[in-house]
Amino acid sequence: MKNILVLCTGNSCRSQIAHGYLQYFAGQNARIYSAGIETHGVNPKAIQVMAMDGIDISNHTSNNVNEYVDIPFDDVITVCDNANEACPYLPGNFKRFHHNFPDPAKATGTPDEVLQQFINVRQMIKTYCEAFINQHINQQA
Repeated sequence: MKNILVLCTGNSCRSQIAHGYLQYFAGQNARIYSAGIETHGVNPKAIQVMAMDGIDISNHTSNNVNEYVDIPFDDVITVCDNANEACPYLPGNFKRFHHNFPDPAKATGTPDEVLQQFINVRQMIKTYCEAFINQHINQQA
């Protein structure tokens, strides 16, 4: 079973959404972890938009990448440019993947407009995660 780490700046939105979808699409074929270079807590709007798509991430925690140095990761996915550039050294022989998603936490506008931006980013991440699992996990399972 593969160990996959999703890494972002604060482990509050993008990495949490990706964690939820990667786990959903991988099922029992992978263990998914998410972390940040910093920890900002799980964003309530990330929890909300995932619940709207039937995935519960309300029990997720915001973790620092240093908490996982003893886990042998097979794949590390950075979901923002900052995490990709500032990624600390992680031991092991793993494949690195990167996709920069817009930060929904920086959305502005009315409450409905902000929610729509979260939904748009959620959809981008969902599409990426489904393709990632189909290409890197399910073909090997």
